[in-house]
This record gives sequence, structure tokens and C-alpha cells, in this order.
Amino acid sequence: MSHATAETLVEQFERGQLSRRQLAARLMGLGAAMAVAPRVAEASREDGSTFGATGLDHIALNVRDVARSRDFYEEHLGLEVIRDGGEENCFLGRADGFFLTLFRGEGPGLHHYCYAIPDYDADEAERKLRGAGLEVRRESGRVYFKDPDGIEVQVAGP
Repeated sequence: MSHATAETLVEQFERGQLSRRQLAARLMGLGAAMAVAPRVAEASREDGSTFGATGLDHIALNVRDVARSRDFYEEHLGLEVIRDGGEENCFLGRADGFFLTLFRGEGPGLHHYCYAIPDYDADEAERKLRGAGLEVRRESGRVYFKDPDGIEVQVAGP
């Protein structure tokens, strides 16, 4: 299990950002993802793809009213607030590790979506994407690029 990622989860639990159930589920998910990561990474090299995504990590939406949307997703989908940024943003999640981010925007729509990549390294991801001829936007350790229709895609560690 990745020491840095597991340590981050424990720190989130200690700060009260994760319940005991969420911590256990995310640690189990991390262990499961790491068990299959070598096979997925090997498969991506065999088929010539840039990455071997292991799944959808999260979706980020633009919404007109963050609080209204937060309440909707809590009530109807059982998502729990992970981090509430007031009127600007809100991160909601489930015990299985999936999360949804809400950003205040002028109109509703998809902000971006993120795929989990085994052995993720931001510098390496940026290098691979640029090598494939794609424009890359870097924000801290996050790497973004656009699909052929202009929809923003993010890659991150599982």
C-alpha cells in the first residue's frame, strides 16, 4: 500500500474529515487498486495506450448554487460533505472513495472528470501527454487535458 496515500487518509480521519467507515473503505480500496495496478499498467503498455486507467475517480460539476446542489446530492444520493468551500465549492463523497465536486459557475454543466491512474506521477503524466501531442494544464500535482470535443479530463493517482 502506498505509504503517502495511506498516511494522507489517516490524517484526514484524524482531522475529522473522514468517518471510521470511510477510512476503512478507502484503505481497502487503495489496497485493492494497488493489487491490480501492476497488471493494468502492464496492459496499457501492451496495447500502446498512454495510461491504463483503473476507473473513474471523480466528477466535477459547475452549478449555479453550490448549497442547493449540495443539499440535493446529500438528500437524493446519500453523498456526504467531505469539504465545504461555502458559496464557491463543495466536495461530496461516499465510503467507496468516489467523490463529486461542485463548483459555482455561470451555468450548470460538466467542469471536468478524473480517471485514476496506477503509479501516478504528475511529471510523468505531463511528459506522456505532451509526447502524445496534447496540450496540458498543470495545477499543483493535478494534470488536465482536453478530449477531442474540448471536455476537460484530469488524471490522478488511485
